[in-house]
Amino acid sequence: MVILSWAGLSARFFQIQVLNGNTYRIQGKKQGEAQKTLLANRGNIFDRKNTPLTRNIIHYNLAVHPSKIQDKISLAETIHNCTNRPIDHYTKMMNTGKSFVYLERNLSKETCSNLIKNPVAGLILERKTRRSYTHGRIAAQIIGCTDVDDKGLTGIEKKFDHLLKGTPGWIIKQRNGLGDLNPKNSFPKKPPIDGSNIQLTIDLDYQCILQEELARRMEQTGAAGATGLLMNPHTGAILAMASLPDFDPNHPENSKTEYQKIKSITDQFEPGSTFKIVAATAAVELKTVSPEQEFNCENGSYLYNNLLIIDHEEFGLLNFSQIVANSSNVGIIKISETLGQNNLHRFARQYGFGSLTNINLMGEVSGTLRKTKDWSRISLAQIARGYEVGVTAIQLASAFAVVANGGFLIRPIIINQIIDAKGNRRYSEESEIIRKVASPDAMNTLKEMLVKTVESGTGIEARIPGWNVAGKTGTAQKFIDGKYSTTKFVSNFVGFFPADNPQLLGLILLDEPKIGYHWGGVGAAPTFKKIMERIINIDDSIKRKIRPTQPDKEGSFLVKNPSPVFVKNEVNIPVPLGKNQIVRTDKIIIPDVRNMSLLKAMNTLKKNGLRTKINGSGKVIWQSPKPGTKITAGSICSIGLK
Repeated sequence: MVILSWAGLSARFFQIQVLNGNTYRIQGKKQGEAQKTLLANRGNIFDRKNTPLTRNIIHYNLAVHPSKIQDKISLAETIHNCTNRPIDHYTKMMNTGKSFVYLERNLSKETCSNLIKNPVAGLILERKTRRSYTHGRIAAQIIGCTDVDDKGLTGIEKKFDHLLKGTPGWIIKQRNGLGDLNPKNSFPKKPPIDGSNIQLTIDLDYQCILQEELARRMEQTGAAGATGLLMNPHTGAILAMASLPDFDPNHPENSKTEYQKIKSITDQFEPGSTFKIVAATAAVELKTVSPEQEFNCENGSYLYNNLLIIDHEEFGLLNFSQIVANSSNVGIIKISETLGQNNLHRFARQYGFGSLTNINLMGEVSGTLRKTKDWSRISLAQIARGYEVGVTAIQLASAFAVVANGGFLIRPIIINQIIDAKGNRRYSEESEIIRKVASPDAMNTLKEMLVKTVESGTGIEARIPGWNVAGKTGTAQKFIDGKYSTTKFVSNFVGFFPADNPQLLGLILLDEPKIGYHWGGVGAAPTFKKIMERIINIDDSIKRKIRPTQPDKEGSFLVKNPSPVFVKNEVNIPVPLGKNQIVRTDKIIIPDVRNMSLLKAMNTLKKNGLRTKINGSGKVIWQSPKPGTKITAGSICSIGLK
């Protein structure tokens, strides 16, 4: 019997140690060891001057397996002493019947300091990092945001999540008799590889100015939204880009998802007169019209294939340059008739409309530019003046960059470089020419027209004293419920400077501003001016081009005007002086603006040094003070329209 017992026991030992030895060794190893993941630090995002736009904040999560906690009240009291949350808050969470529960997330190191120094049996203390956005809403739509697990949700954070997140490592730890894990130097370990850092082309100072001025103008004009974009027209580098309303990436749950969109690339709109550069370019390049060729603008009313075209002014005879500068719809349509559908469509495509710019961001749309076979009998007239087309802000800015840089369509870039954890450059974006749109001579001619637009045309509110600015205004009715609205407009302006050596290009768009501000020259153009003036004051790299003014005689300066007016030296406030402007140091005689259009009345009052208060819409039917009254420069003249 004893021999049989020993024989059975020996057989069992043989089975365990020899036959099943490897299985039990693996099982024992699992019980005595554990592999723990080592998280990588997420890469950060920087502006072009290496100013951090993000950072990673260390935080702690508290978790438990409730079934393994013998004294839940005692544990709840310990946590309460650190967080000041009610004890019953934690006891309820541990009595939900779940096998695993997070009691707290995102606690600071200071809050958890006692728990870190004095570990509590059964309490799992996870050390993690949380994404923080140093500048809040600034560039939030470009940068994007992450979820609670640091996974990119929007913007750069999502597009380059695979590079930012890095590669986690691991470490083998020994488990003692109580089940606690202790590191052992002899056990294997694989260090994590931190994520790559991304440097954008964005300039933080420019971005702050852009967002501040957009917000200010939105409030002033009552606009439903605003979009702005600043870029280098020679390299395509995006220096600032924003849309309002925006969101705080530190608390994305508090804002609508709509506010997280980069509307410069995701939303298309009918631009109105800023699209007139297409027809103008084609006419100059193909030489169908000369700059001084004159057209009868029909006193502002023209019937084109039974479509009544109305100008904002009753223009008569205008030459090509004046048509662009004064944004005559009738004139640009007559110029487009010299081109025909195919040439107008071809140059629109050459400018990049209807195609993706391929900027390195997610969500870009290509806009709308129909093939000529789908055009109607009025499409030539509509498209020539910026209707029946859908463009994005990035497309429109890129098109004006073509004019600024001498004729080349350049792919816009947002990424400067991506550097890995070892300091190696993994990726960089270089300027890329897509195609040549037109000759340098044609672009210089068009540039001169855009300078006249700002000097004496619809873009006069974008003038910057001492700088040669080129630009174009755009005003477009919004297409709502199957028809064009008479109360909802898109006001936009695109400009660049210095015109003879462009260094900075800007686009400003106001969505549904109040009537009066709906004109591109009244709503958007002044914002362009304000932004650029602020940038000039902080950035010495932009070379100033001063147009000298020579004194005609001691004590006075001559203002260029058909009837020269002498201004005494004691006036020390710089005033931009343009064609047909009269600047006086004494009282101003209020001009008669009755029966004028709103835009003409505002320009007339502006040229006479007066501000405007608007009531109603249509043509001016009354004004206060009355015409001929003498008042101080800078005073307000109220006008009523019907």
